Amino acid sequence: MEEVPVISMVCPAYNEAEGIPLFLEKLVPVLEKIGKSYEIVFVNDGSEDATLDVLKEEKKRFPRIRIINLSRNFGKEAALTAGLEHARGEAVIPIDTDLQHPPRIIAEFVAKWEEGYDVVAGRRLTRTGEHPLKKMAARLFYRLHNKISDIEIPADIGDFRLMSRKVVEALKLLPENQRFMKGIFAWVGFKTAIVEYYQEERATGTSSFNGWKLWNFALDGITSFSTVPLRVWLYIGFAIASISFVFGLWIVVKTVVFGVDTPGYASTMVMILFLGGIQLMGIGILGEYIGRIYKEAKRRPVYIVEGEY
Repeated sequence: MEEVPVISMVCPAYNEAEGIPLFLEKLVPVLEKIGKSYEIVFVNDGSEDATLDVLKEEKKRFPRIRIINLSRNFGKEAALTAGLEHARGEAVIPIDTDLQHPPRIIAEFVAKWEEGYDVVAGRRLTRTGEHPLKKMAARLFYRLHNKISDIEIPADIGDFRLMSRKVVEALKLLPENQRFMKGIFAWVGFKTAIVEYYQEERATGTSSFNGWKLWNFALDGITSFSTVPLRVWLYIGFAIASISFVFGLWIVVKTVVFGVDTPGYASTMVMILFLGGIQLMGIGILGEYIGRIYKEAKRRPVYIVEGEY
């Protein structure tokens, strides 16, 4: 019977052909030094370059590599889910292949896990290589999310973490199709330790996350763990109705006291456009939640595996 590894590294990869050899050169010595059995689970998320071919070649050098090849690009959250569901280790560690997550920190993760922690999360002390606007947007997102959501997501803690088998099995119980993994990690809880590290520059390539993808990612995060965007429209509607009532009283009093004047075209158009805009915003947010319900109701799988190598 094949040995069950102690440590499973989960590595989502999308168009990372150039950087995978360097990544393995940094990662494997760290795992060997720890001295525990391990596997490296790569999830090829429908890469358009030679990522799959490079992984197959590297597997000849490092037999402990496992390759989960998805049938198309499902996105990082789906690829991460696939890796967690296929990992067999007692401790599972997601890590990016761009070397922004320094592999040397893994030894500290394992040490904390051996102390009895079920989750050991890496907290970035710096966001090296990221645009200042992206850093500012990330800070604003965490503040907004944590104010309106029942689940608090710690700032500057991403997917780079160690999770015990108990935590991974709990994550596998969550059935949703639209997955915001940072929120899901926080939702399951468990005894957690923090290890701080300095994020490094990408070793190769560029990030596939542009501004539009990050915006949609933030929307997924907010709508996955909060209904405040829906509830707030009750208060907005009440406030507008109250203002309209007061304004109506003022018109009645003004007409009785001063007589009828000619209504202004500009003020009428402003009110129509203002209320129309408010209504469209409300419908848009409602549509966002209905869209999520629609996708979940179809019960499509989060990902499809083309093959395992």
